[in-house]
Amino acid sequence: MASPRLPQLEVLFQDEHLVAVSKPAGLLAHRSAVDRSAREFALQAARDQVGRDVFLAHRLDKPTSGVLLLALSSEVVRALYNAFAERRVRKEYLAVVRGHLGGEGAVDLPLRVIRDRNVKRGADSAELQDARTCYRSLAHAEVPYPAGRYSTVRLTLLELTPQTGRRHQLRRHMAKISHPIIGDTMYGDNQQNKAARENLGATRLMLHARRLALQHPVTNEQLTITAGLDEQFRHVLRAAGFGDWTEGMATDSTALGMNCFETTSSKR
Repeated sequence: MASPRLPQLEVLFQDEHLVAVSKPAGLLAHRSAVDRSAREFALQAARDQVGRDVFLAHRLDKPTSGVLLLALSSEVVRALYNAFAERRVRKEYLAVVRGHLGGEGAVDLPLRVIRDRNVKRGADSAELQDARTCYRSLAHAEVPYPAGRYSTVRLTLLELTPQTGRRHQLRRHMAKISHPIIGDTMYGDNQQNKAARENLGATRLMLHARRLALQHPVTNEQLTITAGLDEQFRHVLRAAGFGDWTEGMATDSTALGMNCFETTSSKR
């Protein structure tokens, strides 16, 4: 059987120690129980593109697009693991959620553990882990199509910055505060998903890993790595009335949620 033709990934950053790529929605980062039949993986595609072994520094769900960081040696990936574990890497996501959520704040709700073998079914353990997600409302929209018992649909474009790194954390936290991410078939609202698919062309999870900010593990340089939105995400934003958010997004520490962790109140 011929080997699958791997996608060409956009390289966002590369030096002799690190490479960051833009992972498209629908592509697994690595082999996983999420889809045992899959034959294409971002890890393999990046390895072939750079011509050497690469090591995955963090997770990014299959339906989520955006920045994926890889190390070019086992020593560097260990340093990155430590940076993520010690919460020295700041992650910024864009999400479109159901309903109008205003202002900024934090969701501070513990989440049950999801083991690898049960990742498709959700939480499978009584063990709870602390989990905290900061959010900032960027824009609201109300679109004139029905979903369920509602004659129109309200949406919010959010900036999400997780302080912890629990599996499916952003998706689960948004669902727990009744603002599920559009296109989330596991934790979301199926009626809203269907309406968004039919009226806005939203066939994917509307969650994008927009930026990573970290100190380079070797050079100590401060890095901010940004991935642009794909065409479908941009189309959905325009169709919903949010406009085009591909340009002009702030890159300061406030936009990356660095002030959120100490100053905002929690939703419980």
